[in-house]
Amino acid sequence: MLTLPNCKINVGLHVVAKRPDGFHDLETLFYPVPWCDALELTPVMTGGKVERDSAVEGIFTLSGRRIEGAKEDNLVMKVYRAMREEFSLPATDIVLTKNLPTGAGLGGGSSDAAFTMTALNELYDLGLSPDDMEQRMSRFGADCAFFVRNKPAFATGIGDQLEPSPVSLKGMWILLVKPSVSVSTAEAYRGVTPRRRAFGLREALSQPIETWCDTVTNDFEEPIFAAHPELAAIKQTLLDMGAAYAAMSGSGSTIYGLFRRPVEEAERVFKDCLVHVAKL
Repeated sequence: MLTLPNCKINVGLHVVAKRPDGFHDLETLFYPVPWCDALELTPVMTGGKVERDSAVEGIFTLSGRRIEGAKEDNLVMKVYRAMREEFSLPATDIVLTKNLPTGAGLGGGSSDAAFTMTALNELYDLGLSPDDMEQRMSRFGADCAFFVRNKPAFATGIGDQLEPSPVSLKGMWILLVKPSVSVSTAEAYRGVTPRRRAFGLREALSQPIETWCDTVTNDFEEPIFAAHPELAAIKQTLLDMGAAYAAMSGSGSTIYGLFRRPVEEAERVFKDCLVHVAKL
């Protein structure tokens, strides 16, 4: 079974409070974007039959962009092993081809994990509902559950409380720009002072997109742009190119612009960056 785990962007991100457990409450809009990895799952066959020996696990193969860390620590393997233990699944070969950049604020690893669960559910006819899978995926990361339904969602809590959102960017063009600089989540949170607003993000998103640059803000931008001015320059360039809205996704370092036209000059303008253009 071949699936294509896509990424997401954060449209606005407000850090509203620090929790007693050390995490932060936030509000943000998760929006799916058609820029994808490739994930293939194949049951291991022995003598013409599916291999169910628990001592045989299958082979996990990584290709494409390099992923830091051991294979055993990859969320794909963690989800597979948890599901295999819970449902006594057959041995399964998994091939993950990474096209999405890592550490980019796009949720690529979370998407790979969620697509692993949804693929296993379909491949082995487990009968899990989206609610069942969301509950399980929340154990693997705050934004993992979003990719189960993979539809626009307003997220609160640590990003794990999801509500369907009416916000639609259908027909818009998106240009994503990932420079070589990377930003750690710890670095991002160190520069942010949590606060609640009288005019919340949900209300701001209900207004026309032309108003978003002033109201749909990402709290991480100010401290991260101060430390990495090249990111601020990318955002300004996107606006100068005619983007209706531009912002950093999550804690970065991807900057994106939303356009009402195809963006044909992307690779020329951002020749030293990884770029991706898609129609939403």
